[in-house]
Amino acid sequence: MAFIFAWGLIILVVWSLWSAAKDTITTAKQMHQIPCSNCVFFNNDYRLKCTVNPSIANTEEAIGCLDHQQKFTSNK
Repeated sequence: MAFIFAWGLIILVVWSLWSAAKDTITTAKQMHQIPCSNCVFFNNDYRLKCTVNPSIANTEEAIGCLDHQQKFTSNK
């Protein structure tokens, strides 16, 4: 009986770790879709991160932002 309980506990721990890892990867993929850090209106100042849409800057709501304009880097 203890053998079955021990294996059940091991399976439960492995399943919990797998589920947590899967959720973390899903969240990370979604957060990498936020375009704010590459936007010309983003200044990375905690007081006003975005001059166009400050309330949604660096949030999931910023995914697909219509005001997003890609920063261009000059090659000097």
